[in-house]
Amino acid sequence: MKVDLRLYALVDPEHTGGHDIAALAAAVVKGGATLVQLRDKKGSTREMIARARAIHAALKGTGVPLLINDRVDVALAAGVEGVHIGWDDMAADDARRLLGKGAIIGLSINSAERARTAPIELLDYVCIGGVFATTSKDNPNPPQGVAGVCAFADIIRPRAPKGFPVGAIAGITAANAGEVIAGGLDGVAVITALSLKPDPEAAARELRGIVDRSLKVGAGAPA
Repeated sequence: MKVDLRLYALVDPEHTGGHDIAALAAAVVKGGATLVQLRDKKGSTREMIARARAIHAALKGTGVPLLINDRVDVALAAGVEGVHIGWDDMAADDARRLLGKGAIIGLSINSAERARTAPIELLDYVCIGGVFATTSKDNPNPPQGVAGVCAFADIIRPRAPKGFPVGAIAGITAANAGEVIAGGLDGVAVITALSLKPDPEAAARELRGIVDRSLKVGAGAPA
């Protein structure tokens, strides 16, 4: 499955800004999000499955896939399109074997060594982080900055098939998303820049516009 990383919206029950999580996911997709992930670090397995099913139902007919952070079992139970795994989660080969060839599997990358050794042949995309400081996740490592993230992307791309999507995550907002895309990334993954806004749909529309314009400039089109 071809993955569109331009605006990757992560929804988290700890960071909904008072919005219903399924309605939040539907709103950001209506505004232009191209991929949605449920990131739920504290819910029980049953709660996570229920949330995943509710979000999946809210996205029905949009063509936008739903992925689950970390939990292959939840993805299978909820019948969603795939998972996003971290380096210390289930191995990509195990996730692929369980989910099948048609599932989307993404991986987090946060070092040059991991960029060199990630099992690209088993993945559909990678997200590199953390580009900026963020309040939505505890991260003991300092931000990579745009230059650091782009350096890791430069390691990944020669190893990957043509068109393999590489995104960036952490601290990305409307103020800096253009800088990230201009550095050579294919998209941005965001949480609070959408979910904590009074109008998540409008926030998604603004961010998607920034990403699309920056990609056109990078491709040589006029701004």
